[in-house]
Amino acid sequence: QVQLVESGGGLVQAGGSLRLSCAASGLTFSRCAMGWFRQALGKEREFVAAISISGRSTYYSDSVKGRFTISRDNVKNTVYLQMNDLKPEDTAVYYCAAGLKWGATMTTQRQYDYWGQGTQVTVSS
Repeated sequence: QVQLVESGGGLVQAGGSLRLSCAASGLTFSRCAMGWFRQALGKEREFVAAISISGRSTYYSDSVKGRFTISRDNVKNTVYLQMNDLKPEDTAVYYCAAGLKWGATMTTQRQYDYWGQGTQVTVSS
């Protein structure tokens, strides 16, 4: 059974930092592209960041580029999202996702096969 378990969310002031983790099990993590998406209250889920199988290729949404960093540890079967200079508009539930195939940019939800339950990130102004 595939499981993706996010952790590291919480409440932080604007300008602060958080690091999200997503621990994967039940799949061959080292063969999966990994991504982070987020969904704010009343809005659609949106792409945040993606990382290739090797970790050499990464993609970011324009709204987080330069502030967020995605990374992975294929020994620990974990993907991370380091979030710096957080803004109130970053407030959302953040979801981890695993894709069995690496596509052009991995920015769309349909490219991912498995999803975590999400972790809440709240940024106060």
